[in-house]
Amino acid sequence: MSKAAEIELAAVSKIYGSTAAVHAISLKIPAGSYCCFLGPSGCGKTSTLRMIAGHETVSEGDILLGNAIVNDLPPARRGTAMMFQSYALFPHLDLVDNVAFSLKMQGVEKAERRSAALEMLKRMQLEPYAARRPAQLSGGQQQRVALARALITRPQALLLDEPLSALDPFLKIRMRAELKSLQTSLGMTFVHVTHSQDEAMALADLVVVMNDGRIEQAASPRVVFERPATAFVAQFMGNHNVISGRIVERTEETTTIEVNGGGRFSALGKPTHQDEQADIALRTDHIRIAPPGEQGFGFTAVVQNVEDLGATVKLSVAGAGVEDFTVVLNDAEYYRNPVRAGDAVPLSWAKDDAIILGRVER
Repeated sequence: MSKAAEIELAAVSKIYGSTAAVHAISLKIPAGSYCCFLGPSGCGKTSTLRMIAGHETVSEGDILLGNAIVNDLPPARRGTAMMFQSYALFPHLDLVDNVAFSLKMQGVEKAERRSAALEMLKRMQLEPYAARRPAQLSGGQQQRVALARALITRPQALLLDEPLSALDPFLKIRMRAELKSLQTSLGMTFVHVTHSQDEAMALADLVVVMNDGRIEQAASPRVVFERPATAFVAQFMGNHNVISGRIVERTEETTTIEVNGGGRFSALGKPTHQDEQADIALRTDHIRIAPPGEQGFGFTAVVQNVEDLGATVKLSVAGAGVEDFTVVLNDAEYYRNPVRAGDAVPLSWAKDDAIILGRVER
């Protein structure tokens, strides 16, 4: 297998006509890491992947693999391999010929390419199915064939475009474990596009959250989860409440905002921007129903809805001018003192659990 490559994007943009799909993004993906581009449909993540692969031209900026600018190189000469969302297997060829196809295009002799293909199928635990055609395989087996075909060229980086999207939920979990194990054993740079937060958390060393063609945050999964950089990241990851309001007080340690309904909320930190508005993030699972008189940081809310999710119970509440607020309690905590829709409850959180969010310049 070729040595893993560092990938660098230097102020890369992709413009279609008058529309900018990717806005001057810069990023370094360390060699041998598993990087996930994460974001909603239309955020620019697939366009970015296709520019790295060479299937889309770069409108502005440079893409480097190792120390070489590869903007003008065709896909076959970049040292990357792409695994497409559809797998794009040839239905009329058996697995050996499917996997060996790119070697055939390179002019490798039949015996040599078939031997290499069988070795890759063995690595993917598909050797017993070598004579079958794709239609005779399960979805997970087809994915392994597509992986084997991509890896047979010994790329420096493997690029994956939503590779798990066609699989059922149970198979997704199994296959993402296999992907991570494969990447670790090969020591190769993997770049994986997904819209699934769980997928990115489970697989990545580096999560790159994109929105509207820009990078909102690029960090480890734990940092993205615990300390989202912007309101978009906090809301997209789904584990934070975001409260927006007008700044009414600043101290050395904290910033206090006031929402339209009159409620005031304080958080650690200072905004990095000069606006009079600021956003505060609060982990949904760090909020507690506080006994009377012990509320501290928090407010009194009215329960709108209760969802029992098994290990956790999710409360949707509103109050103090905040209309969309979520509390996630573990099941034991909730059932010690259950509440119902319409109940008024005091909510509290620790001082360190509220953080001030930044903003991406637009």
